[in-house]
Amino acid sequence: MRSWRNLAPLLSLLTLGAAQPQAALNLPEIDFVRVHKAARTIDLYTRGQLVHVIEHIQLGGAPSGPKHFEGDERTPEGLYEIDWSNPESSYYLSLHISYPNAADMAYAAAQGRSAGGMIMIHGQPNALPVGRIPGDWTDGCIAVSNEEMDALWESVPDGTPIELLP
Repeated sequence: MRSWRNLAPLLSLLTLGAAQPQAALNLPEIDFVRVHKAARTIDLYTRGQLVHVIEHIQLGGAPSGPKHFEGDERTPEGLYEIDWSNPESSYYLSLHISYPNAADMAYAAAQGRSAGGMIMIHGQPNALPVGRIPGDWTDGCIAVSNEEMDALWESVPDGTPIELLP
């Protein structure tokens, strides 16, 4: 994840989402997550039924194409799972995506590079009092609003499959 500190001068200008607080999302337990990178959405499913869509997700600084290497600022593409959660994240809560898998590691190793890791769905930086940092700013993670992160935290258990599409 890219350090947000270099964006500190913008923090005082951020008001996106601050003027109108979002209502708390009450979601059922989610058993499948699908991310559409190009559309900037997360689809949440329960028993095969779409129950909610999160829009305006934020990705890494080079969002097109799959993640191959550490530092490429891309979000992975493929089928993974949410395998653990972190309440002590540097960002408002976080859910870990099981990238890299064996194929990801083999591809990177064949190129003499690291596949990277620590790809998360998370909220905004903890030091950001309100709103959102604009644009794509992560190093390959998926950022959502803190209110959306609260809903994901409560409804997406460890072991939930996540499909990340271009």
